[in-house]
Amino acid sequence: MKSIIDIVKCSFIKFFLLLTCFYICKISLSKAQEFQFSGNRNSQGINFSLIRNLVIIPVYLNEKGPFNFILDTGVGPMVLTDTSLISLLMLKELRTIKISGMGKGAEISAYVAPGISAKVGNAHIKEIPTVMLKDDIFKLSNYLGIRIHGLLGYYFFKSFVVKINYSNKRLGFYTHQVRKRILGEKVPIELINNKPYIKINISNKEFGEVKAKVVVDNGASHSLSLETLHNDPFPLPELTIPANLGIGLSGPISGSVGRISTLKIGTASFKNVITSYPAYDEVAVKTVYLNRNGNLGAEILSRFNVTFDYAGTAMYLNPNRHFNRPFEHDMSGMEVYTEETGIKRFFISRIEPGSPAEISGVQIDDEIISINSQMASELDLGSIIKTLKARTGGYVFLILSRKGKFLFKRMLLKKRI
Repeated sequence: MKSIIDIVKCSFIKFFLLLTCFYICKISLSKAQEFQFSGNRNSQGINFSLIRNLVIIPVYLNEKGPFNFILDTGVGPMVLTDTSLISLLMLKELRTIKISGMGKGAEISAYVAPGISAKVGNAHIKEIPTVMLKDDIFKLSNYLGIRIHGLLGYYFFKSFVVKINYSNKRLGFYTHQVRKRILGEKVPIELINNKPYIKINISNKEFGEVKAKVVVDNGASHSLSLETLHNDPFPLPELTIPANLGIGLSGPISGSVGRISTLKIGTASFKNVITSYPAYDEVAVKTVYLNRNGNLGAEILSRFNVTFDYAGTAMYLNPNRHFNRPFEHDMSGMEVYTEETGIKRFFISRIEPGSPAEISGVQIDDEIISINSQMASELDLGSIIKTLKARTGGYVFLILSRKGKFLFKRMLLKKRI
């Protein structure tokens, strides 16, 4: 079967999850079940956290937890990324497999983890197909600012009609037997390898108007990633900047970021959409066999309250109060991650050449002590990200720690695309 996952490291504001398919030919899904409610319940709503456009829900595994999981239409089997769960859940009979995915580098090792039960709210599944990475290569916790244990996707979405209310951070789900009027415009989906695909219309002067086939990936923070056009690389916009697009299963993913003129889903239309263009030989060429053009992410989806109905092969898009927010890109040119060792600490992991961060003298491995007179330990990653893309022409004042010395830096933010 084809399944999961290419999850990226955060490219600061550009953090996203870039999902791919790899083969796990020997996983048997004969025992796969659906989530079911206990008793006479047939619907439920729970709150979720929204960080970098990603929906994070509490999940119980083998009656332990709760654990923080990203709810992700881009994954098939459940993915465990936190290796401490092996001992915590007392997992046994783990079978090693080799997997490969997007990015540079060789294949990596993972486990097939049998006999894991999962529970979301009052809905449970007795045994869910599960893959565990041997090493936490993606460091999701560092780039989201809270501990992340894994990703949950297809087996939850196929069990219910699932409504993600991005406006009030509320997840609703109910059985297919329940008859409810679903708000929003109906968009047909096609399930391929347990993932939803739709057709969108995009246009830019470099490639004209294209009806693109994209995977709907709410586990990817970006707006849109364009991979191939007629089995060739997508033409780049006139103005792009080189970017580190993250870490895939097979290593770093490089590419460019620019904008396209328009993107239309059904009757909804967006202009000047920030778009990622992964390097063809690292990502796009590996998706040619999927016969798709790209990946539609949560920066678009979060502008709606979205209902997924896999059984009805449709999703419903109801514009919310975030619909008209501008598409903004990082204006600092640096990536930030967090470490929590009693107190929160924030570090610089990458600096783009010629960026405001480089010009101001910020260096890789610098620790942010203060930003705009606020102690970093009193902030969260989301507020730092918001500050660093506030407005072009605005100054950010940093106190950094470098090799035991404190440095003061003034950085002029600049809109680069």
